[in-house]
Amino acid sequence: MIARNRRINLMAVAVIGMAIMTTVAQGQEPSQSLKGKRVAILVTDGFEQSEMTEPRKALDAAGARTVLISLQKGEVKGWKDKNWSDKFPVDLVLDEAKPDEFDALVLPGGVSNPDQLRMNPKAVQFVKAFVTAGKPVAAICHGPWTLVEADAVRGKKLTSWPSLKTDIKNAGGHWEDAEVIVDQGLVTSRKPEDIPAFNRKMKEEFAKGKITGHNR
Repeated sequence: MIARNRRINLMAVAVIGMAIMTTVAQGQEPSQSLKGKRVAILVTDGFEQSEMTEPRKALDAAGARTVLISLQKGEVKGWKDKNWSDKFPVDLVLDEAKPDEFDALVLPGGVSNPDQLRMNPKAVQFVKAFVTAGKPVAAICHGPWTLVEADAVRGKKLTSWPSLKTDIKNAGGHWEDAEVIVDQGLVTSRKPEDIPAFNRKMKEEFAKGKITGHNR
């Protein structure tokens, strides 16, 4: 009986090992569980649609609960291929959103979206609260514009859409042209084509949670 159970256990281990090898061979990674994590996604009209929907899909698949937050109730409009695109229901209005009720933050890009957010004091303060608390933040394309306004890039290495390079440098950040950069819980990428790498690192950092002993 002992020998039989041992054979069964060995077979189970072998099956699990083969499954992991198959996943790696197909260019995938074992899923990073974010169960129990509550993630804020802050946008307003004009966000680059894929930079919201694709990261959100990845987070939801990993078990996170994503909450779409905007300046007003109702719906927000995405931007795709230089035109207005789909509408998405707002889960929570910014006035009612509390940073301490979330574990992480996503800032999609698009030109109009972060430009409006960085001009809104409540949006800037919301972003700054995550950074001050040491919670991970993921920003892509023009998304770091709001981080600049929140004085959240000083002393950090990051990337973005190239036109933000000077703004980031003037705000004390260290800009690099790279697919994805992670520094002190801050995950940044340049453009929609970087989304796969962005999602991968975003999930890793969000799974780690708060940064202890951070310098923010």
